[in-house]
Amino acid sequence: MTTFCLSVSNAGWWHGGGAAAALALALVYGGIAQFAAGMWEFVRRNTFGALAFTSYGAFWIGFYVLLKIPAIPAGTDTVAIYLLAWTIFTLYMTVAAAKTSTAVFLVFLVLTVTFIFLTIGNWGAGHTEMVKIGGYLGVLTALLAWYASAAGVINDTHGKVLLPVGPRA
Repeated sequence: MTTFCLSVSNAGWWHGGGAAAALALALVYGGIAQFAAGMWEFVRRNTFGALAFTSYGAFWIGFYVLLKIPAIPAGTDTVAIYLLAWTIFTLYMTVAAAKTSTAVFLVFLVLTVTFIFLTIGNWGAGHTEMVKIGGYLGVLTALLAWYASAAGVINDTHGKVLLPVGPRA
């Protein structure tokens, strides 16, 4: 949800409101709720889920802090450097996701490419088309993540596969 709201803003489809909605969601839903989900995955001994949820929860909390509560004014490349670090993290999580399901692997694969475009787009100035492409890819990432999430809850609730996720392991 957070990725969707920020991505529609980055894509230029929702001016102003998307970024504001994303920042509110970044702190609460993308951040705190996802971080808590990671802790629950840790208790379940799901290393991948624990690291993914906790880390991306921290990503969204950190992103909120970076944009809304800067102790030191951000430079022109601050967001790009932040995104570059997350691109690297997401790349190796994509390698790990290759052993989960096709649905989860696709989320991480497209998220990696999204981060690449957003990192380039936020480096320096004048790369608005790269941010826009990153926005389009972010919308695709959000749709893939919603599908994987819906499949998990719907399949579990119904006790059978209604939305296939494709085995990879």
